[in-house]
Amino acid sequence: MERIVAAFWNSCAGLSYALRTERAVRQEAALLVVSVPLAFLVAVNGWQRLLLIGAVVLVISAELLNTCIEKLCDHVTPQLHPQIKAVKDMGSAGVFCVQVLAGVVWLVALAERFGWL
Repeated sequence: MERIVAAFWNSCAGLSYALRTERAVRQEAALLVVSVPLAFLVAVNGWQRLLLIGAVVLVISAELLNTCIEKLCDHVTPQLHPQIKAVKDMGSAGVFCVQVLAGVVWLVALAERFGWL
């Protein structure tokens, strides 16, 4: 049980650090704060709410992982390096893919809610 509690506090520390130091994480956290109550207005059932909120949480998760990759790359070599740039670009592309998914999920839910589908 101690390990689980320690892991929880480590996760909180990591999230806190990211919120303090990373603008993209702060923006996505603000989006989450807006999207949670909005999901209750848009969604017609619990599963839709879960999907809408989960899509935004997934974006934050991808952003956190991308931030980890970028920080590790900068630690390994602070100089410009073509392979490090490629790694960072791929991490960014991963975040973009999740953002597109979240956008599509929200658009479909909105379209369904307002009878556009």
